Amino acid sequence: MSADLFFPSRRSSTTRRSSATVSILPSKPRIDDANYRELRLTPPTDFRKDWQRRVRTHFDQPGRKTRRRTARQAKAAALAPRPVDKLRPIVRCPTVKYNRRVRAGRGFTLTELKEAGISKSLAPTIGISVDFRRQNLSEESLAANVARLKAYKERLILLPRKSNAPKKGDTKTDVASLDKVASIAAALPIASVSAGFSEIKKSEIPAAVEGGAYTKLRIARSNARYQGAREKRARDKAEAETAKK
Repeated sequence: MSADLFFPSRRSSTTRRSSATVSILPSKPRIDDANYRELRLTPPTDFRKDWQRRVRTHFDQPGRKTRRRTARQAKAAALAPRPVDKLRPIVRCPTVKYNRRVRAGRGFTLTELKEAGISKSLAPTIGISVDFRRQNLSEESLAANVARLKAYKERLILLPRKSNAPKKGDTKTDVASLDKVASIAAALPIASVSAGFSEIKKSEIPAAVEGGAYTKLRIARSNARYQGAREKRARDKAEAETAKK
């Protein structure tokens, strides 16, 4: 008795050029991390990552401290007698929480450079940082930064590129006898400003508005809003009385 062996065909129904319809099962919907709590599911977690082998240590911190200090000294020696940094403007910190503080900004505006008599092309070459995006929003900040630029110009020493052919604005005095500045931030520090408010006594508080400030403002707003309608109503009433006569 011979047994019949049935083997699956090597050609699948999807590769044949026939009119048979192939149905594709829908894939499972993907669940975002935010939907696990909504669907009351437990997200798949994996805590067996051998994290002890991936811990990053910083035992070279004392050595890096010495390395950074040596690099700063080498940079100062290479740039000498020039300072290692640039002149930065005085700006206020953003947001209401910190705008009472002042700090060093990115660069001076074109208006500040113009008021100080410095061209925008010359400023980067003499150690002044320029920011083409920042705008002056108050006269106080403009005056403070212009004064900072002028103070920097008074102390600035321009060395000629060629000692035998100095140009206009170059220093002709002996540089060896002058004091050298390694950091502009230390030579021209940004001083903290006052908070801008002061405490007063309770007796110095002005008297309250009669009827309340809110009511006063709403009445003024209503009068301004309905002024035209009221004038028209009075004008129509006067015309009607004139017509009766």
